[in-house]
Amino acid sequence: MKTLFFSFLLAMAMVSSCKKGTDFLEKTQTSDLNEASVFADSARTMDALVGIYTDIGNFAAHDRYSGAGLTAASDEAEASLISAAQEFIKWATSGISAINTRDDVWSPCYANIRRVNIFLKNVPNSPLSAGLKSRVIGEARFLRAWYYFQLVKHLGGVVLIGENIYGTQDGIPGKRNTYEECVNYITAECDAAAALLPLEQVSQDYGRITKGACLALKARMLLYAASPLFNGGGIATDAGLKAITGYPSASNDRWLKAAQAADAVIQMGIYQLNEDNATAPGYGFYKVFTLRKNSEYILARMAAINKTLETFYDPSSRGGSANAFPYQELVDDFEMKNGKPISDPTSGYNPANPYLNRDPRLAYTVLFNGGIRLDRNTSKPAVVYTNTGSPDGGSKTGYYVFKMLDDASINVGSFPSTQRCFPLMRYAEILLNKAEALNEFQGPTPEVYNTVELVRKRAGLLPFQLPAGLSQEKMRQRIRNERRVELAYEEHRFWDVRRWKIAEQTDNRMLKGMKVTRLQNGTFTYEIVPVRQHTFRPAMYLFPIPQTEISKSADGSLQQNPGW
Repeated sequence: MKTLFFSFLLAMAMVSSCKKGTDFLEKTQTSDLNEASVFADSARTMDALVGIYTDIGNFAAHDRYSGAGLTAASDEAEASLISAAQEFIKWATSGISAINTRDDVWSPCYANIRRVNIFLKNVPNSPLSAGLKSRVIGEARFLRAWYYFQLVKHLGGVVLIGENIYGTQDGIPGKRNTYEECVNYITAECDAAAALLPLEQVSQDYGRITKGACLALKARMLLYAASPLFNGGGIATDAGLKAITGYPSASNDRWLKAAQAADAVIQMGIYQLNEDNATAPGYGFYKVFTLRKNSEYILARMAAINKTLETFYDPSSRGGSANAFPYQELVDDFEMKNGKPISDPTSGYNPANPYLNRDPRLAYTVLFNGGIRLDRNTSKPAVVYTNTGSPDGGSKTGYYVFKMLDDASINVGSFPSTQRCFPLMRYAEILLNKAEALNEFQGPTPEVYNTVELVRKRAGLLPFQLPAGLSQEKMRQRIRNERRVELAYEEHRFWDVRRWKIAEQTDNRMLKGMKVTRLQNGTFTYEIVPVRQHTFRPAMYLFPIPQTEISKSADGSLQQNPGW
C-alpha cells in the first residue's frame, strides 16, 4: 500500500486560478513548489484546494474506462468500442477480476484524501483570512467525505486513515473499518463541513462546495446504507467480512434516517426543479442540463463552455463519435404521456408507432427514429438506421443518446457550445431519495405520492398523478422506474440495481435494440432484436480491491471482497 499515496506536489501540477465568469477549475501550471512555499502564499493555498477538486467527477464521467463507462457496464447502453480488454465489457460479461480490474478508485481516492489531510494540517498557518480559512476547511472536509463515499460505494468498508499523512517509508494500516464505521465517519464529516459552508457560492466561487452539497451527500450515503445490499442483505458469509461489506443485520430505522436526511435538503428551501411545460411538455427537464447555473444542481463538475457530450454521443453524420447506444429495455421503461406503462393494455401504446405519445423525457433522453435532434423550429425528424443503410454505419441498437445534449445547432454537423456543467447531485435525485426511503419505512403515504409527483409533473406527464391505492411493492416499482428514466446516464443505474440487489435480474439477460427498416413507400417497420448477452455473478455487487494492493499488505490484514 506504500505506493497508494501520491506526493502532494503532484497536486500542484494541475492547480487552477479563479477567474470571474470562468470555470474555477481552469488549469494553470506551477513549478518549484514545496509544502512550505505553497501554504505561505494565499493564491497557492487556494490552488492546493482546487487541485483536490479536479477528480471529483471522474467516477461519474460519461467516458470512464475510455468508452461509454458505467452506462455500458449496466443495462443502459451498448458501447461503440467493443473488445475484451475494455473495462465496461469486463463488467457486462462477467470478465472482471481482481487482477485485471482498473485501479481508478482506490489509488485516486486515497491520493486525494492524503491531499486533504496535508491541506487541513497546513491551512491554519496560511495567510488566508479567518473567514476564508473556515470556509475552505469546510470544502476540504466535504471533499474528503466525497472520496471516502466513492470508496465505500465501490468496495464497502475501507481503511479510515483519520488525519494521518503517510510517507513512502511508513507502514500503512491495511485493516478495513466496518461499513458502519465508514458510514458514521462520512455523515459526521458532512455535518461538520455543512456547519462551515454558505448556502451558495457566488461570482468566481460558483461551483465550490455549499452546505446543500454536504447535506445531499449525507442523504445519498444514508440511502445506500439503508438499501438491501448493505442493510443486512450483504453477500459475505465470513463473519468478519459481513461487518465490512454492510450491516450484519437489517434495521428499518435506517430508511427513516435516509428520509430525514433527504428532507433536510428539501427544507433548506433553496432548490427547485427546473420546470417549463409551457414551451413544450417536459422542456424544463431538457433545458436544465444546458444551463451553467440553475436552481436544481446541488453539485456539478464545473467546465468551461463546451460541446463535450455532443462530440461523445452524436452520430458521425452530425459530427459526433456515437460512443453509446441506448438499449431497448431503457426505452420501454419510459411510460406513455398519460403516465401509464406501455405494458398496460389501456395505455394506448402502438408497437407499429412506438414513440408516439410517450413520456416527454424519452425524446429528451434518447434519439429514436423520427426524433428531432437539431433546432426544433427548422429541423426534420431524424432517420435512425440500425447498423446499416446510414452514412454513419447506423446504431447498434437503433438509438443514440440525447440526454444532456444541446439541440440549438442550425446545420447538420454544426455543434453548439453550451455553458453546461456535469451534474453530480441534483434536486430531482433528492426528491426520489426521500420518496424511496419513506415508502420503504412506512409505505405509500400521501407524502410519498406528493414527492414522486413533483418529478412527474416537471416531466410533462398528463396526468402526472400516480394511481391511488398503490401497495408498498407497487409504489416501490414506480419509484424505481422513475429513477431509471429521470436519472438515466447520470451514473445512478449501475449503483441502484446493486444497492437494491436486483442486478442478477437486470444485468443477467440478453439486452435488446430496435431494428429499423425503411420501406419503399417511406414508412418504417420496427423489430426488437437481440444485441448483447449480459452476465452477472453475485461477487459483482461490490468491486474487487485491486490485487496489487492486496499483495502490498505484508501482514495480510487487507481483506479482499467476497468472491474475488
